Amino acid sequence: MDQTTTSGEAAVADSAEPTTRASAAQSRSAAAPTTAETFEQFTRAILDSVGRVIDGKPTAVRAALVALLAEGHLLIEDVPGVGKTMLARALAASVDATVRRIQFTPDLLPGDVTGVSVFNPVDREFEFKQGAVFANLVIADEINRSSPKTQSALLEAMEEGQVTVDGDTHPLPSPFLVVATQNPLEMEGTYALPEAQRDRFMMRISMGYPDATSEALMLRQREVVNPLASITPVINASQVSGLIAWARAVHVAPAIEEYVVALAQATRTHPDLRLGASPRATLQLVRAAKVWAALDGRAFVIPDDVTALLVPVWAHRLIPTRASGGARSRGTGDAVTATLERIASAVRVPLARQ
Repeated sequence: MDQTTTSGEAAVADSAEPTTRASAAQSRSAAAPTTAETFEQFTRAILDSVGRVIDGKPTAVRAALVALLAEGHLLIEDVPGVGKTMLARALAASVDATVRRIQFTPDLLPGDVTGVSVFNPVDREFEFKQGAVFANLVIADEINRSSPKTQSALLEAMEEGQVTVDGDTHPLPSPFLVVATQNPLEMEGTYALPEAQRDRFMMRISMGYPDATSEALMLRQREVVNPLASITPVINASQVSGLIAWARAVHVAPAIEEYVVALAQATRTHPDLRLGASPRATLQLVRAAKVWAALDGRAFVIPDDVTALLVPVWAHRLIPTRASGGARSRGTGDAVTATLERIASAVRVPLARQ
């Protein structure tokens, strides 16, 4: 997978037509049914593959896999140089599927993302030229550096898995995952994502700085070697679809569903929150919890799955009141996280019967 970035009007990386990488994963039977054993085998292979590049960050790596298998999208928000793009590229390199990387810049146009209709002088007709979003995995690098108009080009794609251009609807490939990165501290030349677009992301995570041991290991191993060069795909797109279907079948008891709704209702009435969790947020929390349970080898969701994902799935969607941090202040993330933790401790945890 090449990751060259072009400059100018369309800052879109990779070739005009995405290509599927030839690898050992293609030699496997793509239509083989998913079982508990194959689910564990493939997910462990993905985690190990990405983990070889992202040292000491198993929680972030697992979150990226959860977003992929829950058919959500992932927002990685952290300071520069901590491996945001590296995580996205490592996940892409581990899956034998079509991949495109978009470098978001102020001059990026919506048509660069979705595609445009171009007049063909030979046929004397307009034909659709696909944009960079037509891939299984789309890396939206520094998404907050493009204008809101360009950012909004991803809204339909992320929610409905399709793109509408000039009245014609074009389906996107499946599986489809957007992994976006942004720097939360630098404000010059950036455009904050609106709440409606943040709500499209299933999860938001932060990488954080590595521990001393992992950072020292990185210095020794990566001085002359690019770790991405050693990654080969361990699974193909068809097999990923099988894992998605397996996780979707994980059982969620009515008591767990009521627990999620109670948590959502609490966010909507809490005095420290101006905007609570949306119905989309409750649905995506349940979907993510199913994958979390499946990764732990269970065929059913327990309350611990829900609470483990509460902050990464909901925190970026909520807006605190001015008294508790304001909508855009630097302390917003900590304030929302603290509020969610208080809500989780106050809402009664069910004893679900399976």
